[in-house]
Amino acid sequence: MLQVVQYQKTGEMLVEDLPAPACPAGGILVKTSFSLISAGTEKTSVGNAQVSMLQRAKQQPEQVKTVIETLKKEGIISTYKKVQSKLDSYKVLGYSASGIVIESRCDEFNVGDAVICAGAGKANHAEILAIPKNLAVRIPEGVSLEEAAYTTVGSIAMQGVRQADMRLGETVAVIGLGLLGQITVQLLKASGCRVIGLDIDENLFESALKYGCDKVFKSNDDAIKSIQSYSRGLGCDSVVITASTSSNEPLELALKLARKKGKVVIVGGIGMNLPRPDFYLKELEIKISCSYGPGRYDPMYEENGIDYPAAYVRWTENRNMQSFLDLIAEKKMDVKSMTTHTYKVNEAPTAYELIMGKINEPFLGILLEYPERKDATNRTITLSNNAPNGKLGVAFVGAGSFAQSYLLPPLKDTGVDMIGVSTNTPANAQTAARQFGFNKSSTDSSELIKDKDVNAVFCATRHDTHAQYVTEALNAGKSVFVEKPLAINREEVAEIDKAAAKGNAGVMVGFNRRFSKSFELINKFFEGRHDPMLINYRVNAGLVPKSHWAQAPENGGRIIGEACHFIDCMVYLTKALPVKVYAEAISASNVEGVNRDNVVITIKFSDGSVGSLQYLSNGDKSVPKEYTEVYCEGSTAFMNNFESVELIRNSKTKKHSLDGKKGHKEEIIATVESMKAGQEMPISYEAIRAITMATIAAEESLNSGLPVEL
Repeated sequence: MLQVVQYQKTGEMLVEDLPAPACPAGGILVKTSFSLISAGTEKTSVGNAQVSMLQRAKQQPEQVKTVIETLKKEGIISTYKKVQSKLDSYKVLGYSASGIVIESRCDEFNVGDAVICAGAGKANHAEILAIPKNLAVRIPEGVSLEEAAYTTVGSIAMQGVRQADMRLGETVAVIGLGLLGQITVQLLKASGCRVIGLDIDENLFESALKYGCDKVFKSNDDAIKSIQSYSRGLGCDSVVITASTSSNEPLELALKLARKKGKVVIVGGIGMNLPRPDFYLKELEIKISCSYGPGRYDPMYEENGIDYPAAYVRWTENRNMQSFLDLIAEKKMDVKSMTTHTYKVNEAPTAYELIMGKINEPFLGILLEYPERKDATNRTITLSNNAPNGKLGVAFVGAGSFAQSYLLPPLKDTGVDMIGVSTNTPANAQTAARQFGFNKSSTDSSELIKDKDVNAVFCATRHDTHAQYVTEALNAGKSVFVEKPLAINREEVAEIDKAAAKGNAGVMVGFNRRFSKSFELINKFFEGRHDPMLINYRVNAGLVPKSHWAQAPENGGRIIGEACHFIDCMVYLTKALPVKVYAEAISASNVEGVNRDNVVITIKFSDGSVGSLQYLSNGDKSVPKEYTEVYCEGSTAFMNNFESVELIRNSKTKKHSLDGKKGHKEEIIATVESMKAGQEMPISYEAIRAITMATIAAEESLNSGLPVEL
C-alpha cells in the first residue's frame, strides 16, 4: 500500500510502498478514500524534523533529557546507535480519514460500510487503515467521503466548544482562524453565540466572516478596546484558543479578553507560561481540551473497545464524531467549501511544500485522495532479491525498539540470511527491513514463518503472542528463538510441549543474563561445589503504569514477563530446576501501583538450593536495577548491576569491573551457532519449561497464599 512518511534523518517527505496492516481483533480494515492534512499540527511535526540537530535539541528538550539518561546508563556507543536507529526510521502522519470497510472483526460494522477513521498512528495518510471500533463511525446518508474526512478535526473543535460550556447569547472569542478555528467558529455560531475571531493573518478574515464570525480582529492588544466595546464592557464569556505556536502571546491575549470569572479553553498547541496578574484578579477558569474527547489516550477505550456509559460520559470521542457527522448531514456545518486543495496520495510531498510555505498559495482544507489500486492490500513487500547463501534463513517477528537495539544488530553480524521481518505496523516493518538488510517486510507473521527460505524464526512480539508463534514455528519444522516469556499460562505451555515433542526443531528463550560476563565469573567461581547455594536477587524494576501493555491481563503481568530472567540465572548457577515456589506481594491501596509488581518469590531447587527474588517497582530509580548475592561453602559473590562482580573466599576479595552489558550479543551468537549446527539449544527445553512454570506457579501462589509444588 502507499503511505505518506517522513524520513527522520533528513526530514524528507516520501510516499512509500509498505505492507498493508492486518484487520485488528474487534476492529475493521478500511480502504481509504480521503485523508485530511491537519495543517497546524502536521506543519509543526514535519518542521521539527527538517531543522538542524541543534535546533531539534532546542525544540525538543524532553528528548534531549532521554538521550542524556540513556548515555549515563548505557554509555556513548550504545546511545549513539540508538539515536542513529531512531533517525534512520520513518515517521507516520495523519489522524483524520474516510473510506470503505473491506474487512470487519466486530459487530458494529459490515464490509462495504462508509466510515470515518480517527487517531494518530491509526488513521494515517495510507491506502489501508487498521482501526479499532471506537475510533470509527459509520457515515450517515447525505455526507460525502470528502466531507467526512474532516470529522476528527471537527471533533477536536467540538470538544473545545463543550469545554467552553457556552450558553445562548454569550460572547466568545476564537484566537487562531486556521482550519480548526474556522470549524470552531461554525460550531459556536450554531450554538447561538456571538463570535469574535482573531488571527495574525488578515487573509483569513473573509472566510471567518463567511463561517459565522460577527467581528474579526488582528490578534494583538489593539483589538482589546474594540472587543470590550462589542461585549458591552463585560469582556468575553469564554476565549477558545485554536492557534498553533510556541509563543505565549495567544494565552496572554486571552487573559485580557476574558471577563471576570470567564473561561479560557486551550485547544491548540501554544506556549503556556501563565501570567499571574490577569488570571488572579479575574479569577479565570483555565481549561485544556484533550483532543477528540473522553476516551482519547485510554487504551481500554481505544484499543480494547470498552465504551463509557452514556449516562455518565455523554460525549465520548466516538459520540463527538457521530455528532459532528450529524451536523454535516443536517447542513448546519459546512466543511465542503473549506477544501482549497486536493492531491492524489502520490502527490503528497507537494501538499507538504504548501503547508511549509514553500509554495506561496493560500490554503485551508487540504485533502489527499486515494485512487483504487489492486496491490494496495498486499501484506508482504519484497525489497531485494538477494539469493540465500544457505547458512541459515531467518524470519524476525516483531521488531520494536528492544529488538532493534539488542537483538537485530548481533543477529545481522552472524551472517545469517535475513529473509524477512514482520511487525503489526507497516512503517516499522519497512524501517527494520531497510536497516537490517531483510529481503522482505511484512505484517503477516504467520505467512512469513511458512516462507520456504526460512529455517529459523526469531520472535520479539508482545507476550500474548509468543506461544502462538513458537507453536507455529515448531509445527513448521523450524527452530525458534523467542524473547521471554515462553508462554503466559499452563495451557500455552501444554501446546508448546506437543509441538516440541515432534523433535523437528529446537526452542530457545531470551534469557540473556546467564550469558553475561558477570554470571560467567560467578559460575566459574563456584565450579566444583557440592553444597547447595543460597541466592538473593534484588531487582529495582521501576514503576510501569497500569495502562502499559505489559500490565494487561492477556500479557501475563511482570512476574511472568520479566521475573523469569532472574529465575533463569538461579537455574544457571545451581544447575538445578525449581521444585517449589512461594510468593508474597505487598498489600497497598495506592491505585497507581500494582501490588504484584512488589513481590518476594522464594524458590526451592532440586539440589537443595534456595533462591529469593525481590522484584520491586516502589524503589528510587537512582538505585541500580539489579543486585545479586550468592552464598555457598564459605564463599560469597556479589553482582552489582553488571558493572562489577566481587568474589570473596578465605577473607580475600577479587573485584572485577565490567561494562554493564547483559549478554544479549553472546546469547544470539550461541543460539545461531546451535541452529546452524542442528544441535541442542544453549538452554535445554527442560530448563526453559521449568523456569516458565516457576513464574506461573508464583502467580498461583499469590492467588492461593500457599506454596506451589512443581
